[in-house]
Amino acid sequence: MPESTEHAHIVIVGAGFGGIGLAIKLREAGFDDLVVLERAADLGGTWQANTYPGCACDVPSQLYSYSFAPNPDWSRTYGRQPEILAYLRRVAAEHDVVRHIRFGAEVLDARWDDDRSVWRIEYSGGQLTADILISATGVFADAKYPALPGLESFAGKAFHSLHWDHAHDLTGEKVAVIGTGASAVQFVPEIQPRVGKLLLFQRSAPWIVPRLDRATSGLERFLLRRIPFTQKAIRGGWYAAIEGFGLISLVDKRFRHPYEALGRLQLRRQVRDARLRETLTPDYVIGCKRAIFSDAYLPALDQPNVDVITQGIAEVKPHSIVLRDGTEHAVDTIIFGTGFTAIPTAFERFTGRDGRSLADLYREHPQSYLGATVAGFPNFFCTLGPFGAAGNQSAIYMIESQIAYIVDAVRTLRHTATRRIELRRPVQDAFLTEMATRSSTSVWLTGGCQSYYTTPDGLNAGLYPNWSFEYRRRTRRFDAESYEMSS
Repeated sequence: MPESTEHAHIVIVGAGFGGIGLAIKLREAGFDDLVVLERAADLGGTWQANTYPGCACDVPSQLYSYSFAPNPDWSRTYGRQPEILAYLRRVAAEHDVVRHIRFGAEVLDARWDDDRSVWRIEYSGGQLTADILISATGVFADAKYPALPGLESFAGKAFHSLHWDHAHDLTGEKVAVIGTGASAVQFVPEIQPRVGKLLLFQRSAPWIVPRLDRATSGLERFLLRRIPFTQKAIRGGWYAAIEGFGLISLVDKRFRHPYEALGRLQLRRQVRDARLRETLTPDYVIGCKRAIFSDAYLPALDQPNVDVITQGIAEVKPHSIVLRDGTEHAVDTIIFGTGFTAIPTAFERFTGRDGRSLADLYREHPQSYLGATVAGFPNFFCTLGPFGAAGNQSAIYMIESQIAYIVDAVRTLRHTATRRIELRRPVQDAFLTEMATRSSTSVWLTGGCQSYYTTPDGLNAGLYPNWSFEYRRRTRRFDAESYEMSS
């Protein structure tokens, strides 16, 4: 990279909730020399990328939004994709951070230069160096496909929910949906009335609990605009309700019984067929993998044009799917609702001081400190890194905690004229030992299921095994004593 390469004090990768929030708070702290690299043509992160029918958030909008940018005009309890994307665009515009974003700028390589104490970054469109690099790429960025023999021979249409083909008409088709994660739970009720036949391939039944979504009234919005305390109170109420799920994962699995009873009641009320109810009954503790809020999914499966198939797939042929017992089903379209890769592509492209990438470290075992910094990666921060997300709280709450920590760190570097900082490895090791100890009895590891909550060898894949308010206490200020700092 030539010496004349453009330089920025701070480079942020990703323009979703994390990247936009960071840019806003860094600018408020007086840091204007920053660049946000976004690979897509628009901001919004996952809310720009996912456009499948029914795409919505499973956290109430009053909580799934920035605390510093409340929105009294959410149209429903749970925001849908177009409305969430519009909210992010508006917040970014109001805080004048769009001018810092370079769209269509996918990071191809980012390496730490130990001689000059800078990050050298190559992206589609140019090169630059940075004193500080921050990853806000998110963890649900790249689609995961199952390895199905013969899939390449399929003559029909096949696509992932992350790459929904809106030009393809499903009306009257025989459609196979593979996967029953959160995305599938949302799009299945949307497409079921239109398709001729829907085959849902289920590996394990998800826990479905009532969503209770509804439109907000004009009076509610009026009160939220005129009485800001009302919005804070509602946000606090939702925070406490969602934090309560931690009783199952963090305290005692016996707290699962009320939640599981609610799920079973929903199943009995919405599915008439006893055999289908048995198929749709989970065989693991609620909270072991992500519970899903929905009022429409179960009724959609109880329709004459839907078959739920639990038999494994042996192969895919040009116009059909063959099960392991030899049964063959004619199929026109295959839709994958199989989630996302455990290691985002971007992690392969961040290389630290010793020549190892973030992905290399993650494959060894998930590691970071507070989900915000990583030993061996000087002048580097991240949002929602390993052990920086909580299974019992909104991702936005955790992101805002990390933003506060990162901004305080950057402010500390400025005040102390520090050019280089690096997390002390013993600090990270002690943190990881704490995470492993606290996780050993958690429902994620002992609840009888496999999910993206765990690694292939049965370890915690990166959820913070404690209360979110405890996490916020730990990230309230930058603990400079945990880092090697040099000017």
